[in-house]
Amino acid sequence: MNELLDWILDTVQSVDPVLRTLLAGLGIMLETSVLIGLVVPGDTIVLVAATAVDGPVQYLALAITVILGALVGESIGFALGRWFGPHIQHSRLGRRIGEHNWQRAQRYLDRRGGPAVFISRFLPVLHSLVPLTVGMSTMSYRRFLAWTAPACTIWAFAYTTVGWLAAGSYRELSRELHWAGYLFVAVIAVFLLVVWLVKKLIMRAEARHLELGEDHADTPVRTPEGPAHQASDPSGDARGDRR
Repeated sequence: MNELLDWILDTVQSVDPVLRTLLAGLGIMLETSVLIGLVVPGDTIVLVAATAVDGPVQYLALAITVILGALVGESIGFALGRWFGPHIQHSRLGRRIGEHNWQRAQRYLDRRGGPAVFISRFLPVLHSLVPLTVGMSTMSYRRFLAWTAPACTIWAFAYTTVGWLAAGSYRELSRELHWAGYLFVAVIAVFLLVVWLVKKLIMRAEARHLELGEDHADTPVRTPEGPAHQASDPSGDARGDRR
C-alpha cells in the first residue's frame, strides 16, 4: 500500500506547483459552472491537488485559487442565467436535467432567498442549478456574490486542508509504519463520509423548502409579519432589485 501511495503522491507532486494550482482552479471553475458541475468532479481534483502541497505558501495559493475558480464558475452560471436562462432550461441538456430539478431550484430560491445560495453550494445538483436560477431572478449580482463567497471559501479550505494534512501526515508516518497507507486512505474515506453525511443532514433540514407538492407551489408563505407570496425572499434577496 505504501509503495502505491508513494507513487501516486510523487506523481502528483511532480507536476509544476503553478500548473497544478491553476488546474485545480480550472477544475473547480468548471465544476461550479452551470450544468458542467454535474459531470466534472471538482472536489476530487482539489483534494488530489492538495495532497501535493508543500508548505504554507503553496497551501494558501491553492486555497485562494480554488476560491477564485469557484467564484468565477458561479459567476458564469449567474451570467448565463441572466442572459440565456430560459433557453438553456428548455434546451436538450436542460430537459435532461429534469423539470423537477429546475422547479426545485426555483422553489428553494423563492422560499429561502440568499440562504439558498449559500446552502446550495454544499448540495448535489443544486450547486450547479442555483446560480443559473438566481440569474433568471431579479437578485442582484452583488447580493448573489455576498452569499456565495463565504460558502465557496468554507468549501475550498475544507478540501484543501484535509488533502494537505492527510498527505503530510502520511509522509511522516510512512517512514516508520508499514500500514501508514491504510491510515491515509481511512482519513480520506472518513472525510468523504462526513461530507456525505453533512449533505444528507442539510437535505433533510431543508426538505420542507425543497419538496413541497405541486399543489402547494404557489401557496403564500406565512411569516411572523403576515402572509407573503412564495416568490418573495424572506431576506429581501431573491426578488430584490438588480442593483
